Parts: sequence; structure tokens; C-alpha cells
Amino acid sequence: MMHQAVRRRLSACAAGLATMAMALGFAAVPAQAAPPPTADYVALGDSFAAGQGAVPYTDQNCFVSRKGYPEIADNRRDIKLTTNAGCSGHLIKDVVADAHASVGSDTKIVTVTVGGNDLGTTEVLMVCLPAPESVECGRAAATVRTKLESDSFALSLAEVVAAIRTKSPTAKVVFTGYPRLFAPGHPFAAVANPLADGLNRVISGVADATGSDFVDVSGAFAAHGIGSAEPWINFSAAGIQDPANFHPNGEGYRHGYYASLVGQNAFDLSLN
Repeated sequence: MMHQAVRRRLSACAAGLATMAMALGFAAVPAQAAPPPTADYVALGDSFAAGQGAVPYTDQNCFVSRKGYPEIADNRRDIKLTTNAGCSGHLIKDVVADAHASVGSDTKIVTVTVGGNDLGTTEVLMVCLPAPESVECGRAAATVRTKLESDSFALSLAEVVAAIRTKSPTAKVVFTGYPRLFAPGHPFAAVANPLADGLNRVISGVADATGSDFVDVSGAFAAHGIGSAEPWINFSAAGIQDPANFHPNGEGYRHGYYASLVGQNAFDLSLN
């Protein structure tokens, strides 16, 4: 009988402790929120998609950098970068081929940065930098403007979207623009910056016509061109052939490109 009484007292004590624990909240630990679903993401494009200009490189042939905007996006909990096919020198036709090779049926988001190489913008820079007022510079810039006005350039950009949707019909396709490379007042700004604006207008128009998104990065880079107090674009006059020249640095990719993508909802599938 004594043992039974002790057991009853111990049981009552345990019940009391359990009640107290519940009252104090120890037994009501809230469940952790489920992580957001992960979207498969493919990056396509030229050197600006690869991250050229933000050393060190993980791929010396394509100048792919972990500081590029696709790799930064891969750090998000809701994004899984399955392929960064960005590569220095890539033309639109290369990106079409990359879309067929890299985009899969599970791909949810595809970013595209391409077009500058097809226009020969690098050649314009090399011709015009020594003499922006020269006849040769004027001709080079006029050639770019003619290409921008042609239907073939816009149609070739639309082929990128068609290639993506052949592999993943519901993928969110996001074109990015290009920054103005030079700060206002720079001797070359009057030549180069209008060409960047023209290229962005065409890309934006193609995005609208194909049901894709367009992310404008020009605002983010507005105070950070070559010649500004805090440039996000690399330029070394002493090493004009440096591959980093005329490409964003790490700050440019993070605060210029990635911030613009986030700020303009590029990775938000609810708006697709």
C-alpha cells in the first residue's frame, strides 16, 4: 500500500510538471516554416552573363566568375542555378544553341544577356576611343545604328525565346539590358551611351513582343560609369586589351545587375 501511494504521488507530480511546461510554452514550440520551393534556373548570354570583369574566373575560356549575377542568384534559397552558359564573345546564334543544350523541361527561369557582340560594339570602342570625333568613329557608330534598325537583329533575338520555349514552354524568360558604359561628360559618352540606349530599346521591344520580361539595369549604373567617382565598369587605358575592360566589376554585377533583377521581380514566379 505504501508503494502504491508513492507511485500515485509521483504520477501526480509528473502530471503537474507536464501542465506547468505546457503553460510556460515548452510543449508548444512552433514548427519551422517550410523552405520555399526551389526553381531551376539557367543563365544564357555573352560575357555580361558570364561575369567577365569580376576576377577570379572559374572558366578562363568563357571568363565565368562566381561574382557574376547568375552565381549570386544561386545563393538564394528559392533558386538553383543548373547551368550558367554565359560565355565571352557569344553571339545570338550561340545563345540559341545554348538554349537547346541547357534548358530542360524542369527549367523555371531563364535569364538572357546578349546582343552587344552581334552589333560589333567592341570594335566601335576600339575605333572611337582614340578619336571619338573622327570620321572612322562616326562610320563605326552608324554601322551599329543600322544593325539596330534592321528587322533581322530583333528577329534573331526572338529566336532565343523560341528555343527556350521549345524545351520549357512555361519557363519565365528574362532579358537584361546593358549599362551605359561612360559617365556623362566623358569624351566618349556621347558616342557609346546612345548606342547602349538603342540596344536596350530593341531588347525591351523583343521581350514585350514575345511575352518575356525585360530588366533595365541602366538606372542602377547611372552614377557608376567609366569616369565617375565610383565606377562599376572596368577600364584601364594603359592595358586597353585587358579582358576586364568595359565590363562590370564585382560591385557592378551585385549592385547593378543582380539588384536590378531582384528589384524588377525577375525571380518571382508568381508574376509569370
